[in-house]
Amino acid sequence: MTAPAPRPSRRKFLAIGAAMVAIAAGAGVAVFGRQQAPDVTFISIDGQKISSQDLRGKVVMVNFWATSCATCVKEMPQMVETYNKFKGQGLEFVAVAMSYDPPNYVLNYAETRKLPFKVALDSGGDLAKQFGDVAMTPTTFVIGKDGKILKRYLGEPDFASLHLLLQKSLVAG
Repeated sequence: MTAPAPRPSRRKFLAIGAAMVAIAAGAGVAVFGRQQAPDVTFISIDGQKISSQDLRGKVVMVNFWATSCATCVKEMPQMVETYNKFKGQGLEFVAVAMSYDPPNYVLNYAETRKLPFKVALDSGGDLAKQFGDVAMTPTTFVIGKDGKILKRYLGEPDFASLHLLLQKSLVAG
């Protein structure tokens, strides 16, 4: 009679689970079945109202971020580069600061880094809720000209694949 196989220790089990989460987070991409983006109005830090209806017919990136998020701060220069590369082809970009981010921090960050795109505040957390209860930052949505979500990136996107998606979406009718 053989002895039963030893059970993995709790520590090993947790390590395997953590590795699986890290792999999933590393992939960082969830593809939507062409779900419609929510009908929202963004309020920029300079008080401008930007409605999702105004953005229809354009490819739009909506990036949920926070000044206290290390990954958000790390990816922001590449977000600026991405916007600058594609804005001439019609890309719109709205960086949405999370509700817990103090507005004066957001304003200071946007001004000192000279962010070239629209920066909005989500003071009440309503935008995050309407985009599927966004809790993790950064979370970036790419919305097609038809107003449907093409892709959601959790964490920092793979910028090469993001650029390919934008290129393809911007030329599509």
